[in-house]
Amino acid sequence: MYELSPKGERIREMFDNIAPRYDFLNRLLSLGIDQHWRRFAVRQIRWSEGGKVLDVATGTGDVALALAAATPASVSIIGVDFSAEMVELGREKVRKTTYADRIRLEVAPCEAIPFPDATFDSATIAFGIRNVVDRLIGIREMGRTLKKGGKLVVLEFSNPRSRLFKALYYFYFLKVLPIIGGFFSKFSAYQYLPESVLEFPDQETFEGLMIQAGFTNVVHFDLTFGIATVYVGEKQ
Repeated sequence: MYELSPKGERIREMFDNIAPRYDFLNRLLSLGIDQHWRRFAVRQIRWSEGGKVLDVATGTGDVALALAAATPASVSIIGVDFSAEMVELGREKVRKTTYADRIRLEVAPCEAIPFPDATFDSATIAFGIRNVVDRLIGIREMGRTLKKGGKLVVLEFSNPRSRLFKALYYFYFLKVLPIIGGFFSKFSAYQYLPESVLEFPDQETFEGLMIQAGFTNVVHFDLTFGIATVYVGEKQ
C-alpha cells in the first residue's frame, strides 16, 4: 500500500474539500478554454480496437469522458485519482452519460497505479502532474503501465513566454483568481493553484524529466499563448 508524503496528504485533502465546486470553477476561471485544451490533448493519444486507455488524476472524469467520445466503443477507459471525493463525483457524472459502460474510475495515486505492466495503449494526465510530489516516480509509474510504443500525454499549466502577456496573466492568476475561487470555494486552494504553476518546470526541463523516465520522441505543444502545454512521449 503506497503512503503519500505529508505534502501529498495535504494536497489530497485540499482536492477533497474543493471537489463540489471544482467543475464549475474550472469553467469559470478558464472561460471554458480548459475544455479545448483537454480535447487537443485527447487527440494526441494512441488506441487499438479492444484496447484500454488510462487517465491519471482523472478528477471528476472530464478527460475520461473526452477519451470515450474520441475512441470506438471497444476501447475501455480507466481513470484513477487520489481524491475519493473527486472520484465519487466523477462516477456520478459518468453514470449519467452514454459512456457509463466503458469508463471505470478508481481511487489511486499517480505514484502507485494498481494495474499490471503493459496494460494500456495510452495514458493521460491533465492538470495533475504538478500535484505529484515525486514527479519522476509518477511518470515512470505511468510508463510502467503502458504497452511498448504506448503514448503518454500530459496537459499542464505553463508560464507564458511573452513579457506583456505574462504580466497580464500573472495579475489574473495571482490576484484575481484566488479571490474568485475563494468566493465560491476555498481561498487557500485557489492560492495554491498559481503557486504550484509558478514552481512547475519550464517546457524543456519537463521534457527532460520524461526522457529521464524512459520516454522517447518527446515533444510539446504550447496552447493559448503558452498558458497551457501538452507534452507527448512514447514508451520505448
